Amino acid sequence: MKMTRTRAAITGLLAAFTVSGGLASGAVQASATVQASAATSAAALPAVDMEATVLAAQIDPRRADDTLTPGAKASVLAVERALQARNLLDARWVDGYFGTETVSAYAAYQRSLGYTGLAANGMPGTTSLTKLGQNRFTVAHKIGPGAKVQRNGYTVDARTQAMLTEAERLLGFKLVLSQGSYNPGGDSSSAGTHDGGGVVDISVTGMSAATRTSVARALRQVGFAAWVRNPNQGDWPWHVHAAAISDTDLSTQAQHQTGDYYLGLNGLANRGPDDGPRIAIHTWEEYQRTH
Repeated sequence: MKMTRTRAAITGLLAAFTVSGGLASGAVQASATVQASAATSAAALPAVDMEATVLAAQIDPRRADDTLTPGAKASVLAVERALQARNLLDARWVDGYFGTETVSAYAAYQRSLGYTGLAANGMPGTTSLTKLGQNRFTVAHKIGPGAKVQRNGYTVDARTQAMLTEAERLLGFKLVLSQGSYNPGGDSSSAGTHDGGGVVDISVTGMSAATRTSVARALRQVGFAAWVRNPNQGDWPWHVHAAAISDTDLSTQAQHQTGDYYLGLNGLANRGPDDGPRIAIHTWEEYQRTH
């Protein structure tokens, strides 16, 4: 009798184990199915190239015509359609051209998220772009300014710091800042270009004309829109002015400078021809991919 009860108990335990094991296996399979379904849904969404979109947001508003920024049309269209769906952009501006109307619409969208100041500058940032694309598109080639850091007693962002460090490596000597970023109202002659991130002035004290040009060239090589500035152009001493292309913290004025740089202009209010060293223009991210 004792043996029979023991066998019955063992049989019951085995049955329970079989059932629970089946339930666990089913749960795992169900979880895997949900994850696979989510992955499939994400894969089915179009991808917005953030690098191309941000570049278009700088260049397109400065164009005299409606030429599209190469490689950006599909991504900009996806962004514009999402803005239109939120009643922030009229259908006639959904054209793949990230002009002033799209910039204004994107800034309005950023404000709707509670953003102010630089965070609502009309240039797509990773967080706002990801939220805008929810169930509509994914975001590829994400970029951002990084944390604020100190350099020569001035504030810059981590992306700008890395770019300056690489320019120094190319030059073989250290660069000294005479003005940093995030400096609203700090220098009235700067016309707001230093209000946000990505913009610095380089001291050229003791440099020859050739060395000043070399500094501007090295800065351009790593992804800055950079020019040697002289006292005849404005109320400032000789210096090299540099704005990091596609820094998403750029002030509106600095965005205009980087856009003008792509269009062969000097980044000044007179929108004269570019007077700096000519090189192939590229962003910091493009430079990193080839070096």
